[in-house]
Amino acid sequence: MNERLTWNEIVSRYPDQWVGLVDVDWKNESNVRSAVVKYTDKTSDELAMMQLDDDNLYSIYTTPDNLGQLGIVGYLLCSSSL
Repeated sequence: MNERLTWNEIVSRYPDQWVGLVDVDWKNESNVRSAVVKYTDKTSDELAMMQLDDDNLYSIYTTPDNLGQLGIVGYLLCSSSL
């Protein structure tokens, strides 16, 4: 897993799960342009503990629709503003 991937590739390969990213190239303060996926199949808590020992590790939840873990509530909130 040392391959640099774009955000769209990360979301496509690891949909709807927490991933641990390193060597992150940020578009802006909150959007990933590309990164190397170091960890998959970890919980948010596991990744948070790993981040205590690794300042270069970022945990993020992937979802193709960018709603995060809000599920239907997030969908309804976002679609109501359309």
